[in-house]
Amino acid sequence: MLAGMITLGMTLGATPAMAGTSAALLKRLHEKGILSDEEYEQLVHEDEAENAPPTPATAVETPASAPPAQVADSERFVRRTASGVGLEVGDVTLKFSGSVNGFYVHDNPQAPNATSSVAGGVVNVGGNTSAVRNGLLPGFLKIEATTQQGGWDVGAHFGMYPGINSAAWGALGANNGGQPTGLATSGIDFRQTYLTVGRAGYGELKIGRDIGLFGSDAILNDITLLSPGSPGGNVAPANTTLGRIGVGYIYTDFQPQITYTTPDFKGFKVAGGVFQPLHSLTGPAETNSEPGFQAKITYDTKVGPVGAHLWVSGITQKHDTVTSSLSYTGKGIDFGAKLNSGPVTVVGYYYTASGLGTTALNLFDSDGLGNARDSQGFYAQATATFGKFTLGGSYGESRLSYANALDASANPTLVKVNSSWVGQVRYGLTSWVTLIGEYVSTKAVAHNGNRAKSDTLAIGGILFF
Repeated sequence: MLAGMITLGMTLGATPAMAGTSAALLKRLHEKGILSDEEYEQLVHEDEAENAPPTPATAVETPASAPPAQVADSERFVRRTASGVGLEVGDVTLKFSGSVNGFYVHDNPQAPNATSSVAGGVVNVGGNTSAVRNGLLPGFLKIEATTQQGGWDVGAHFGMYPGINSAAWGALGANNGGQPTGLATSGIDFRQTYLTVGRAGYGELKIGRDIGLFGSDAILNDITLLSPGSPGGNVAPANTTLGRIGVGYIYTDFQPQITYTTPDFKGFKVAGGVFQPLHSLTGPAETNSEPGFQAKITYDTKVGPVGAHLWVSGITQKHDTVTSSLSYTGKGIDFGAKLNSGPVTVVGYYYTASGLGTTALNLFDSDGLGNARDSQGFYAQATATFGKFTLGGSYGESRLSYANALDASANPTLVKVNSSWVGQVRYGLTSWVTLIGEYVSTKAVAHNGNRAKSDTLAIGGILFF
């Protein structure tokens, strides 16, 4: 510390006239042992350098036209985000997230026969098939631009979902079906385009196209979201497999909506919104005068070592048809729970509906004469994680009832129940990459007793960033 004080004193107060005095002082301190040899040599060197005569500077002429020095503008800096993949440009944050997956899927269905036809069944019938395809998720790339303006949190969100298989373009776009031929191209399902406006204590308003409320927690907590599950058409792979859609829950879908979500209140959140009314996929032409409505309540809590996520959601939509006597209303409610403690997680889910169908929304939802069909479904699931390995299994089924006796006589092979068993093993290769192996047994039974069954093996991997 003394050496530092001497150095500071010489730096601030030394002049050429005092150079000799400084040297004498340093020598005396060195002789008394206050300064070590190394400290003495260093300070003498610094003293000599400080008091050396100045070197005449060479004048450099500055052009009269030289621009003035620029002051750094922090608002134009580009920085990486504190987490995730993204960057900050001024007061705007850009974030990128995505997923890529692919699986080898071998499906072994029963051979077709006189009693294997099931209308609305999710089982393939025919010979063995092999495919390299996406699972229930296609790939996706999501881009989000968020900022704060006038005290409001504002965001623009875009989600593109390309599959790896070639698409047979038609009425359903990228989801129309597969076309495994040369010169074909894959399809992009642009599922998400929405804005958000929110503020702490006020909740958030969403306007645009995004995942629905009814049935969304069912698919987001399903283990087959990361894998193929029931493959659906495996001869000509489409953009996605079925997973557990139609064998445990109705697909929530991505829909145009204006939705408001409340702030978190002691673990509770409530969301509700108006939705674009969806036409029936199997009914008469519609001229809907009212929007659809959906709502959801979630509750997150922890009791001791057990964490819990609970939810209940509902949907209703009136179907106004060209012939008013054929109009009907589709409605449904579901509820579920996800519990986790240590390495174990369990999920239970149930839904009941009328006029919604059994697989996609409004598919096989009525008899086409204005009479709604009732449906129910459930799944139970458990996983356990040991280090990098996760073992999981689930069972689920979806049931569809006739609208009336006339419906029963006109549609004898209508599906009564679709069901499946799923066994899965996952290995976390890296923080981004998960390898997955899966066995699925799927069965479809018609009201008249017809039935079909298939066994599926899948192996592949999925990446998230």
